[in-house]
Amino acid sequence: MALSLRQVRYFIAVAENGSVTGAAQQLSVSQSTVTEAIKGLEDDLGVQLIERQARGVALSYKGQQFLRHAHRILAEVSDAQSALRDQEAPLAGSLHIGVTTLVAGYCLSDLLARFRRVFPAVQVSAVEDTRDYLEHLLLNGEIDVAVIIVSNLRDNVALETETLQTSSYHLWLPSGHRLLRSGPVSLTEMAEEALIVLSVDEVEEVTGRYWRQAGVRPKVAFRTRSVEAVRSLVATGAGIAVLPDLAYRPWSLEGDRIEARPIKETLPELTVGVAWRKGLPLAPVAETFIDLAVTQRRR
Repeated sequence: MALSLRQVRYFIAVAENGSVTGAAQQLSVSQSTVTEAIKGLEDDLGVQLIERQARGVALSYKGQQFLRHAHRILAEVSDAQSALRDQEAPLAGSLHIGVTTLVAGYCLSDLLARFRRVFPAVQVSAVEDTRDYLEHLLLNGEIDVAVIIVSNLRDNVALETETLQTSSYHLWLPSGHRLLRSGPVSLTEMAEEALIVLSVDEVEEVTGRYWRQAGVRPKVAFRTRSVEAVRSLVATGAGIAVLPDLAYRPWSLEGDRIEARPIKETLPELTVGVAWRKGLPLAPVAETFIDLAVTQRRR
């Protein structure tokens, strides 16, 4: 297999831009160069990664699986370069992290994996709980940092934060749904459909507030704390869902397709960040973790 880092970088660029044209512009190369790199990668792997569509491209099911590996490949290479450049004594100690449910499932694992690879001597422990309780733990000094939704922090004055990721809300629909048309979908149109609600972090709070402001009452068919349950229910036609992009995957665990469409009304972005207590001296391991998290955001 002749898989190259250049192919991996080009594949990630196509996935992030949703088009070969956008990837070529980002990489400052020709479209044909990107196309040839993706074709070579597909030949090397023996699977189709990209599905060509009328408007740009979309990742196939195998493409979605490989995207996660692609990010890890580049992270491993970067970490190896950093380790070889670092001649100081290895960082050691303990790091106590708090994390909310949605963040734990979609943002924390890659960050922790990278931190452990670069600093294997650090003992890391994590606790998952509600944002309010994690804020309490931070203020009491019971955890060092928290990776949480920072869009509506209760104690902005007492906590320092760094944004790691922002995520817009989209409408999730099963294939063949009547609302799969060009143009954004309004909350009024959505209110005619059965709604699947994810009741973790601030998702239900944010979306519920905007239903009320629009003066419409959705037909809630199911509430769950499981994103995978939402995915399966939507994919099989049990209802629609309004969720942030960070949780979006175009396939359910059963292999059924899920489509995402923009929402006509403007919902606030969901912001994931790292938080720590303001004015409290940070231990070197906590400071290093924050630096690594911010660096990963800027990649």
